[in-house]
This record gives sequence, C-alpha cells and structure tokens, in this order.
Amino acid sequence: MSSRSDTDEQDAPDAGPYDIERYLNVRSAYGASFGPDGERLSFLMDTTGTSQVWTLAGPREWPEQRTFYEERVTFASWSPERPELVFGMDEGGNERAQLYRLDAETGEIVNLTAKPDAKHRWGGWSHDGDRFAFASNRRDEAVFDLYVQARDETGDDAEVVYEGDGWLSLSGWSPDDSRLLVSQAYSNFDQDLYVLDLEADEPDLEHLTPHEGDVRYQSASWAPDGEGVYLVTDQGDADTLYLAYLDLESGDLETVVEGGEWNVDGIALDDETGRFVYSRNVEGYTEVTVGEFDGDDPTAFETFPEPDLPGGVSGGVSFAPDAERFALSTTGDTVNTNVFVVDVETGDAERWTSAPTAGIPRETFDESELVHVESFDGLSVPGFLTLPDDHDEGETPVIVDIHGGPESQRRPSFSSVKQYFLDRGYAYFEPNVRGSAGYGADYAALDDVEKRMDSVADIEACVEWLQDHPAIDPDRITAKGGSYGGFMVLAALTEYPDLWAAGIDVVGIANFVTFLENTGDWRRELREAEYGSLADDREFLEDISPTNNIENIEAPLFVLHGENDPRVPVGEAEQIVEQARDQGVPVRKLIFEDEGHGFSKLENRIEAYSEIAAFLDDHVR
Repeated sequence: MSSRSDTDEQDAPDAGPYDIERYLNVRSAYGASFGPDGERLSFLMDTTGTSQVWTLAGPREWPEQRTFYEERVTFASWSPERPELVFGMDEGGNERAQLYRLDAETGEIVNLTAKPDAKHRWGGWSHDGDRFAFASNRRDEAVFDLYVQARDETGDDAEVVYEGDGWLSLSGWSPDDSRLLVSQAYSNFDQDLYVLDLEADEPDLEHLTPHEGDVRYQSASWAPDGEGVYLVTDQGDADTLYLAYLDLESGDLETVVEGGEWNVDGIALDDETGRFVYSRNVEGYTEVTVGEFDGDDPTAFETFPEPDLPGGVSGGVSFAPDAERFALSTTGDTVNTNVFVVDVETGDAERWTSAPTAGIPRETFDESELVHVESFDGLSVPGFLTLPDDHDEGETPVIVDIHGGPESQRRPSFSSVKQYFLDRGYAYFEPNVRGSAGYGADYAALDDVEKRMDSVADIEACVEWLQDHPAIDPDRITAKGGSYGGFMVLAALTEYPDLWAAGIDVVGIANFVTFLENTGDWRRELREAEYGSLADDREFLEDISPTNNIENIEAPLFVLHGENDPRVPVGEAEQIVEQARDQGVPVRKLIFEDEGHGFSKLENRIEAYSEIAAFLDDHVR
C-alpha cells in the first residue's frame, strides 16, 4: 500500500456486523470470453484484490487463476483458433495499457506491445487467429493510429496500417479478414464509421456515415456476408438510439428495431450465424433480446425466449464458437456480478462463476427504489433511493452519490460500498441528473457548456426532496462523487452550502481550466466538446470552477485522489484542499501513489473507505 495522508490514519468504528474489508471482499466475475473449443471460458475476477484472468471448463467448476499481477487486468479475449488469449494491463492506473499473450497450455505470458509510454486499445482477433489489431498513440500522444500485428510478433513488429488524426477505435475484422471497421469519436454523442481495406495498395478509410451535427454511430458489427454493418444510432430525428443496418454499397441506413422511449444500448453479433443479442436500457434496467437475422433480408429476424437473469443489469456478451450459447455478466442491487451462460434457443441461463459474497448473507443486501424528482424547471430527474432495513423515521443520514461522466448513468447494480454504508445506517441516493446517458440525446445535452450549472441545480432539487422524505434527517446529508461527480460535489458545496453536512470528492475536477490544460493529450478534444473549450469558453469555465467560488464552502470536505491519474491530474486535489483550508474548512486529503483515476487495489480501497467512514462518523453520524 502506498498513500499520503495529511491526517493520522484512523480506525473506523463499525455500526453493522461486517467491516469495510469484509464488504470489499465481495467478489465480481465479469468480462467473459469463450475459448476456441467452446468448452473453456475465461473471465476476470478480483479474488486477489485486483482483477485477474481466470478460466473454467464448466458451470460452477473450480476455476484456475491464470495471471498473478498486482496491477489490474482490464480485458481478456480468447483466440478463435488456438488455446491462447490476449489480455490488457496498465501500471499504477496510468491507463497506458499493454497487450499480452497468455498460452493457456503452458501458462507462458509474452508482452506483445512493450511500449509502456503509449496506450493500446484492443481491436480484435482476425478470424484465423493469425493476427490481431489495435489502436495506439505511439506516434503522437494526442492521436491514435491503427496497427495490425501477427500473433507471434512483439514490440516494433506491429504494422501501422493507418495514421489517424484523432480518437480512432476498431470494431472488428470483416468476415473474410480483408477489412477493418473503424470508429472515430468527436464526442460521446458524435461519431463516424469507416472501413479500412487492408488489401488495397494504399489503405485508406472509406467514410460510411457522412453527417451534419451530432450523430451517434455505436456498437458496430459486421453482417455475416460482409456487405453491411449493424449498429445503434440516433441518425435522423431520433432522440434515442435505435438498431439499424447500413448497406455498404448503397450507403442506405435501414431501421431494424425502433428506439422508442428507451435506448437500444448495443448489439453483439456472431458474424457466421447471424445470431445476436441486443439490449435496451429501460430507466437503468436491462431488457435483453436474443434472435437470429434472416440471411435473405438483413432487417428481418426471428427472436428466441428472453433469458431469465437475476439482478436486472446485464452486459458483456460473448458467443460460443457454434453460437448455440453465449456468456454475459449480470448484476443487481442485491446480486453481486457473476457470469451466466445462456442457451440461445431456449433462453435457459446457468450461472458458471461463483464469485463469493465474503460470507455476508445475500438476504442482508438492500434493494433500491426508482424515484423521480421534479427539478427547478419542471424536469423529472430519476434516481435510485435505498433505505437501510432498520431506519428510524426522520433520523436517517443519507449519502447523495453522484456519478461521473457526465454522460454516464447510475444503474441498479451491485455496490459493496453502498451496501456497507447501508449496513452502517445510512440511506443512499443515486441521482441521474440532466446530462446523464440513458434518457435520450436531448436529456444528455441539457448540461452542455453554458448549461453546466443546471445539473448542479438538479442536485439542489434532489436534496430538497430528500429533506421532505419521512425517513431522512434533513441536517445529515452528504455529497459524494468521483471524477466529474467530484466536480458536482464541489460545485454543490460552493453553490448550495447550507444543504450539506459533509462532502467527499474522489478524483474530482476542481477547476475546469487547469483540468483541460493538464489532462491527457488524447482526451482534451473530447472533453472540450462536452465542457467548452479553453479558446472560446475560458471565462465561463473559470466562473463555474469550484476553486473560484471556494469562499462559499462551509461543509467539512474529504478529498481522495490517485497520484498517477491521467484523466483528472492530482493537482486538482491539491489546489482544492489548499484553498478550502485557507477558508478554515475542515479538510482531509488522501493521495494514493500507486493509483490512477480511481482505486483498483484492494488494500487501497480498504484504506480509502475506512477513512471515509471515520470522516462521516466525525461530521455526520
């Protein structure tokens, strides 16, 4: 463990029967990938304290740990033809992931990229398993080029197949392995799709989606015949994402499934059989549809029974080689994450992994309630409220936990931290204020640039709603959030200081100007599309930054950060702590020297949340 704190380390008293270490030992199994024989499954699980690669050969069988690092593994993908897989791992949370090949028979691991100063983003195996593709910013930190590399090559052997000029990603190989599907992102709500012909004399990008304004083209997958692409988009007058088919020859975009009130989140497609799984996000809950496309009409399909999955939030689909089954992970408020395998034709779902709950009875976990709060302008703001079992009316303290993003969404998935604080007697409220994803493009745009503080006003409305709730003590309300959610905490504390008993800022933005000046070069353009640019909006960004309104803060503040954070540099934490102290505000600071944008190591998470609990005991409970 490596951390720096400006206060003495404290032991947090525990109100419930289980301490924070016990809760943080509730495990998660996710990120499944079927092996080429269809019998073995790889997945990620955090049994050792950080996510590592595990494999197993059948449902609930004893798994075999395959990697043994102190650093987190971020993904693993089996070769389609050989008993080997590629996985990704960074160092100290710096997000400069390297790609490694693991031989599943011998256990040998080879660093395929060996460029520690660059990011590497996985682009998939070729169908014959001889090559893989990836995007990397080796040449220029601010842009991503496209690479193809033979499975047995390393380092400088990778071939640059296209030099990019922005944020390029890869969406997979064509069925005949002659082309790559490429995405370029300008913001979270504006992308383009391209095809790169690898067999051309001078490979260049063929633009598939010319458009004006912001249009999303996401979750793109090759059709089985290679003549089209399935994707989700809001092209046209749509507010939500719908499932579409793009004909590569004509350029025609045809609707396959309407978005309606709720987004079609994405599609996973087996490009040999045409079998698919798509999901719809209904106010945070996942609805899964399983089907098979008609070989003669790309917009026609038959559906199979919906799988019966616990929890309510699912994703991460991986088809077995014959596409008769697929794996996915599922979670819920009271259901820790595990991998299930689903029979395509029957919908029967069987749990394959056994991620434990650290001996904490599952029936002690508390379920959230979906609620809606009317904001200052009449907007309905959704959120999830969870009350502890044995709460006293009018005396329950509450933590308002604000998600990052801002184009993200709080969903009713399992959180060991939330369950820990519920066990200690806190209520937990998770709002999806304007700007959140999952509720359509119009809702997501309501906080853009000059409308930024309207989302903070949504927090004020939520707190006023909580103050009127019969279970809640209106004088014991805490703001907590990470990343952009950390900005929301600081802004709520400076804009509405009389509402709060305390604030907890985790890797948060304190000043938009210094944040944009110092964030990773590859991220700046995407972030300016959301927050405003240094060139055009500097005065406004300065005006709304919490460091420039620090004289208003009254509530005690706890600031936590990772020294290696490439997204929100640690200087954001240092400046808000210094300025709040100058105002006489009680402040704690905790910096982890071996973490980045969040805390991935178990020992650090234990220290962080033990100190958060102690901080809340001092100032709230």
